[in-house]
Amino acid sequence: MDCGDGVTSALFRTVCGRFATGVAVATTCDAKGGRWGLTVNSFSSVSLDPPLVLFSIDKNASSHGVFVGSPRFAVNILAEDQQALSDRFSFVKDDDRFNGIALEAGESDRPPLLSGALGHLICDLENTFPGGDHTILLGRVRHTAVSNDPSARPLLYFSGGYATIS
Repeated sequence: MDCGDGVTSALFRTVCGRFATGVAVATTCDAKGGRWGLTVNSFSSVSLDPPLVLFSIDKNASSHGVFVGSPRFAVNILAEDQQALSDRFSFVKDDDRFNGIALEAGESDRPPLLSGALGHLICDLENTFPGGDHTILLGRVRHTAVSNDPSARPLLYFSGGYATIS
């Protein structure tokens, strides 16, 4: 596919892949309390006042309608040793991707928080925006938590694969 001026989808993906990103798992619950999650590297802070973040979700993702229709979501910022969680929430087509995964204890009405993450952001869905083949979700941060482990390092993604800080 040509994106215009000779920019193909493949070339665009390759060039954007040269931008190292952190890896996170966005989570939410549906109206029946079912847990949903997916790996994202399209996560970004937007504003400090008010505190806003965004991530984007493919319109063809099975969880698209749930995330767009849910009033709340969480972003779990993954640690270097959580690559298996990233893979699970990217590739596993399990009915319950959360089966057997350690979660933080908390209120029953909040999105699932993955244990061992470097940080958590619980957000109210502020707005959604069209973004080509994705939908951009803008969230107002209502609660945060950060790891107390000073040696914890982030899980990174670069050039089509996982990377570490050396």
